[in-house]
Amino acid sequence: MKIIFDCDPGHDDIFALCALLAHPELFDLLGCTTVAGNQTVEKVTDNLLRVLSYLHHKVDVSIGSPCSLDGRTFVQPVAHGESGMDGPKLPESNFSVTGLDAVEWIYQTIFDQSSPVTIVATGPLTNIANLLSHYPSIKSRIERIAIMGGSLYSGNITSQAEFNIYVDPLAAKIVFDSGIPITMSGLEVCHQAMILHSEIERFNTKGKASKLTYELLEFYSRFAKHLGQPGSPLFDLCPVVELLYPHLFTSVDLFVDVETQGELTCGKTVGDVRGWADKSKVNAKVLVDVDRQAFIDVFVENAGMLDKEG
Repeated sequence: MKIIFDCDPGHDDIFALCALLAHPELFDLLGCTTVAGNQTVEKVTDNLLRVLSYLHHKVDVSIGSPCSLDGRTFVQPVAHGESGMDGPKLPESNFSVTGLDAVEWIYQTIFDQSSPVTIVATGPLTNIANLLSHYPSIKSRIERIAIMGGSLYSGNITSQAEFNIYVDPLAAKIVFDSGIPITMSGLEVCHQAMILHSEIERFNTKGKASKLTYELLEFYSRFAKHLGQPGSPLFDLCPVVELLYPHLFTSVDLFVDVETQGELTCGKTVGDVRGWADKSKVNAKVLVDVDRQAFIDVFVENAGMLDKEG
């Protein structure tokens, strides 16, 4: 499966990256692109390069949009820290970015492939929307877009909207309206895909990837503890594990639209959950539940596989 990873690292983006790197037998990671989200695009790009260098995995990295389609920047320092990935003290990377911006790199990379590409998007959808707007013919070469974003019911950054969609609802609407098959890992499934605080010790080993994961979780769990939650949702890991082991998940096929103007609901993903809804309009496979214990076992297994690489 040919993969492009569009991300905003972000602790949980790194968990998703590790899952992609741990399974070369399934995933051909063509490269990564970054977008402003959890922190500024400069910070998240630096985080990504540091992790790739630390794990000795060199792949193309291209910098994407510094702001939403309408020019806004909205970051999340409370959950992810000032760096966007507070916790581990990783050395500066000896890797560098490509000379192409994210949209041009994605277009050229997809165009050069002999088979369709799957995009995993774990941040705001600005880069993907720009790609589809500038190069609409590329749609036929994209097999699926697996996103972390949205919610059928309540939100997290507002009462109605999930963070990634809220940051750039105009971009999200372009993606959901594109006609490309979408797998949506929204808050319903992500809140089930939770690592309990007591389970973090499973990563407290000497392996490089496990050590990194442990240090990331130690910081990441502080926010959940502050909220009184029993564990931390592993948001961005969901779309990758679903590609690995779809049988672990329960899903529904729905038509999903995005609210871009509502005073109280801007950024809400509106899924038509009515039993009599027109099935011909379905545009998304929406994940709603997961086998939590099996999911956590996969999470631990991913780090262990990377540990063996040294």
